[in-house]
Amino acid sequence: MTAVSPLAPARFPDLPQLAGVRLAGHACGIRYSGRTDLLVVEVAPGTVAAGVFTRSLTRSAPVLWCQAGVAKGGGARLLVVNSGNANAFTGSVGAASVRRTVDKAAEVLGCRPEEVYVASTGTIGVPLPDEKITAELQAALAKLRPDAWDEAARAIMTTDTFPKGASRTAMIAGTPVTINGIAKGAGMIAPDMATMLSYVFTDAALPQSVLQALLSKGVERSFNCITVDGDTSTSDTLMLFATGRAGNAAIERADDPRLRDFKAKLDDLLTDLAQQVVKDGEGATKFVEIVVKGAMSFRAARRIGLAIGNSPLVKTAIAGEDANWGRIVMAVGKAGEKADRDRLAIRIGGVLVAAEGQMAPGYDEAPVNAHMKGRDIRIEVDIGLGRGCATVWTCDLTHAYIDINGAYRT
Repeated sequence: MTAVSPLAPARFPDLPQLAGVRLAGHACGIRYSGRTDLLVVEVAPGTVAAGVFTRSLTRSAPVLWCQAGVAKGGGARLLVVNSGNANAFTGSVGAASVRRTVDKAAEVLGCRPEEVYVASTGTIGVPLPDEKITAELQAALAKLRPDAWDEAARAIMTTDTFPKGASRTAMIAGTPVTINGIAKGAGMIAPDMATMLSYVFTDAALPQSVLQALLSKGVERSFNCITVDGDTSTSDTLMLFATGRAGNAAIERADDPRLRDFKAKLDDLLTDLAQQVVKDGEGATKFVEIVVKGAMSFRAARRIGLAIGNSPLVKTAIAGEDANWGRIVMAVGKAGEKADRDRLAIRIGGVLVAAEGQMAPGYDEAPVNAHMKGRDIRIEVDIGLGRGCATVWTCDLTHAYIDINGAYRT
């Protein structure tokens, strides 16, 4: 078992019970022994779901099933997630596996198959032994509890070293609503929509169109701004379920000013979960925040930030606590976005290291070296051309990443 990341929080946060949601973790023996590998979540009748999914052209059968369900209106009653096998690149066998799982789950719960959402995470290219799931669904559902958030987060872990969760309370027109979320992910992290697997639940009463708009926008500055290794998973899924049990005033538009606090708290929760994924990056010892401003647009700033965050040379320099700012200059230049060497300014730990096309006058590397020895690294880049800004989060690249991934299947 891999040691817990040094960047892990002290403990799993306290997630309150949420009206209309019950969860359970269960052991099916899909790949792991001595631990849970199946998550089931029952949501109340009338729940609606929104989702954002990987844009990978080799996305998995479960992703395709969930995309179709969301597109049809997002009615939801049950979520079934397994770890240890991604059911990706498994062709018609994978699609049939999804269908058997969905049909059995609907039969056990007593709902329509279209109200069941499934996801799988783990090894790609291996047929999923779905019979191990269907045989245990009845037992898994018998364990459902409203307070099993920690258990739920642990059930979907693969190479993760700690379970990831977050909670926020928001107000909608004077009515308090709760938002709880869990996530998994540690490697193959360069989301092109959302995250590896993340599930967010709220008791707010919101129509599916509003949920989808809020989620699609919220993901742009949270999960789509993180990277561990530059690789986008075949299984990336982020879903938001609203049970409607809070009894708040009816909302019909995502731009309704009464949603301002809910949107802010949802965005904050998504960012929290995304950062936890980075802090559990495979082999990570340092959490890196990259702030880019002065670009031609937000998307340009994000692309530059991700070029820095994905650079093996930048990431290994950070792992080695080497203040090699020339590698940051390199990454900006290769990003494919407009930049001007003589307008570029770079700060590390708040210290100006480069400006106007050269090393900053009077640059003293001692405070930067001291900053590089810490757990939290901050890099600021001013492109000096426009008003676009973005913040990207990543981690360092250590030999442990090779150890974990070189032995993943063996």
